[in-house]
Amino acid sequence: MRKINVFDTSLRDGEQMPGIALTVKEKLEIARQLERLGVDIIEAGFPASSPGDFQAVKEIAETVKGSSITGLARAKKSDIDSAWEALKSSAEPRVHVFLATSPIHMEHKLKLTPDQVVERAVESVRYAAEKFPHVQFSAEDANRSEWPFLKRIIEAAIDAGASVINLPDTVGYRTPEEISKLFEFVTENVKNIDRAILSTHNHDDLGMGVANSLAAISAGAGQVECTINGIGERAGNAALEEIAVALQIRSDYYQAKTGLKLSELKRTSALVSRLTSMNVPGNKAVVGANAFAHESGIHQDGMLKNKETYEIITPELVGATSTLPLGKHSGRHAFKTKLNELGFSGSDEKLQTIFSAFKQLCDKKKEVTEDDLYALIADATDDQDSTAYELTALQVTYGMNHVPTATIRLKKQDDSEIEEAGTGSGSVEAIYNTLAKMTGGNYSLADYRIQSVNGGEDALAEVHVRIKADDFEQSGRGVAHDVLEASAKAYLHAVNRVIARKHYAKREMAKVES
Repeated sequence: MRKINVFDTSLRDGEQMPGIALTVKEKLEIARQLERLGVDIIEAGFPASSPGDFQAVKEIAETVKGSSITGLARAKKSDIDSAWEALKSSAEPRVHVFLATSPIHMEHKLKLTPDQVVERAVESVRYAAEKFPHVQFSAEDANRSEWPFLKRIIEAAIDAGASVINLPDTVGYRTPEEISKLFEFVTENVKNIDRAILSTHNHDDLGMGVANSLAAISAGAGQVECTINGIGERAGNAALEEIAVALQIRSDYYQAKTGLKLSELKRTSALVSRLTSMNVPGNKAVVGANAFAHESGIHQDGMLKNKETYEIITPELVGATSTLPLGKHSGRHAFKTKLNELGFSGSDEKLQTIFSAFKQLCDKKKEVTEDDLYALIADATDDQDSTAYELTALQVTYGMNHVPTATIRLKKQDDSEIEEAGTGSGSVEAIYNTLAKMTGGNYSLADYRIQSVNGGEDALAEVHVRIKADDFEQSGRGVAHDVLEASAKAYLHAVNRVIARKHYAKREMAKVES
């Protein structure tokens, strides 16, 4: 079996998805889970794009040692220098240099001739190879590039020091058959291809991201680039969990495997979903809520007689079923052990906060699941420095013939408290009108979504919101047993992140000016 390297770009390409804005701490939490999953290469961000991205890549590189950490860089020395400063402390520094190679990109975006593009690619790869032991070169929009030119620039990049060559379908245009032919052409015609690993990176604009990735693997790709839950630009990227399980289940056909710990897939999916506020559809392959549900009577009958009649993937394979041997009588030590298994590495203070929330939940729910714990962890692990306001009391009055009124008390960072009441056409609007008045922000609600963490009338409510503030949008999330409390927490979480973002921008501006 060939070993396929898994290159996860959830923290770079995935974060470019509209509505996603992760903090450094959230990125680090996802990176740690990707390390537990067994991802070979984690693309932690684009260091030159912003001070925040630089800091996130740097912290991940300093913390995660079980996976190789990489950062994106344009074919510019300044970008490569920024990537080196962020990644030089990692266990295996590598850089991902990209340059467009399709006629439409070269003419209209780069405004360079093919000769100039080759010259820039060689110069940047050679410069990167002086610093990094591993250099990946991506021919952006490779699948709309002319094959003779692609052959030329790949050979030149390898001679300049590239050890990985990525041929991305940047706009999700190609079919599996076309992808296969491209990789076969490169394998058979690039004279020095034996000195590099071929990588595939496919977007899902036509719904073929995963199929194209598998086709590329069949045709010789040794690395696949993908994201958790398929998040990413436009329609997203090829979904890591689907590729990994397809290679496992159809190993007889692909004769290839990954080094992933597949039982961590469901946990990883749930974590990324919560931190990005991007819900996983119920019918999503591998990790969707209905992936192992059987409604039809014929299917149910077959499952009772032999599960293999209608189930090619077991829930246990991807970690979709797990018991939680904890309850209202569980002690703090056992609880901490379980949280460590789930990847929690916060302070004792945060642990106590989650433990208290867990005990309260045990009094309200018959069964506490891992999904519940993940929700509690996500709700309690925001940076203390970014918590400008904390919800301490909420009361809502509502009646069919009365105006909904919300009375709210908040604690500020200096431990002082403020209290206010407000009205709205509904209970949630009353809460949000009151919070907007208390926090002094000119915010407008762009999106509001609510779901249960698990089924049942005693399920936790999870609310995701997105608010508009000035010239950007910020997401927030809240979890509580009560829908209105979860709604208030979600809005306040978004407000706190807006305030933290503005403070960070002011600090960086002050540094530049000084």
